[in-house]
Amino acid sequence: MFVDYTKVFVQSGKGGKGCVAFRREKFVPKGGPSGGDGGRGGNVIVKVDYNLNTLQDIKYHKSYKAKDGAPGQGGLKSGAESEAVIIRVPKGTLIHDANTKEILADLIEDNQEVVIARGGKGGRGNAHFATSTKQAPRYAEPGLPGEKKNLIFELKLLSDVGLVGLPNAGKSTLISKITAARPKIADYPFTTLTPNLGIVKFGNYKSFLIADIPGLIEGAHEGKGLGFRFLRHLERTRILAFLIEASDPDPELTYQALNTELFQYLSGFENKPRFIVITKIDLIETMPDIQIDDLPVVPISAVTGAGLESFIKQSVKLLNQNG
Repeated sequence: MFVDYTKVFVQSGKGGKGCVAFRREKFVPKGGPSGGDGGRGGNVIVKVDYNLNTLQDIKYHKSYKAKDGAPGQGGLKSGAESEAVIIRVPKGTLIHDANTKEILADLIEDNQEVVIARGGKGGRGNAHFATSTKQAPRYAEPGLPGEKKNLIFELKLLSDVGLVGLPNAGKSTLISKITAARPKIADYPFTTLTPNLGIVKFGNYKSFLIADIPGLIEGAHEGKGLGFRFLRHLERTRILAFLIEASDPDPELTYQALNTELFQYLSGFENKPRFIVITKIDLIETMPDIQIDDLPVVPISAVTGAGLESFIKQSVKLLNQNG
């Protein structure tokens, strides 16, 4: 199950309390203070795991709590620090504070990690409070409390090429032909209800990541057709491929409608490099002359394989041109 949004409660551990103790040794009936410090409470850490591609486990876990630090002991022995609780997430996870909406972390690198809730510091034992006038203090500090946070985890896929198109434009069929991904494919709209990722291999040991985003409809930027959920996954793609069916009576109008949905969702989409892909050319007799905003146009048939190499070459060309 693909999950890209969930709310989580986290709580780091409280610091252990300091110890009140005194030396009790033979021939030293009134030894000085010997209370040790409390241990630090456990942190809550969020770490990227490249094996994950969904927030499903986190959604069902719902809350994470680290243990408290151990109290100090006599003989100046410090309490043990508690182990951290690690929440593993896919690359591309954005973490917000649910109350303030502040972005706390944006995890976009393999093995990247962040302390999202820091454990409380342990209290000092009474050995720290001895003075020349007060040589037997009977006071030690309590441990500091940990942090409690309500968080929002949001996954935004990181891909090189994002496929954009109306429902049933042929995106899933294309990704199934050029990658090892096996999305659900059928001849009706909204077959794809979750994003699909695939790796396209080319040249000598080279590859790029491609994302099949569920089809967009008019009003997607307002949330229609789960538009918000789908559009967020296009924010971080390096280039966009607009898929339009060869039988479309007005390809330019379709392109402009798709582009408008992207722009109205988030300004900046208009600056992303892009090209046009005319799909299902096997279903028409003559390929029309299509020119849209001077963009490269690549006709393909994912069924027959026609134009797939051209699609890959055009993708690589734009990726190379745009770092």
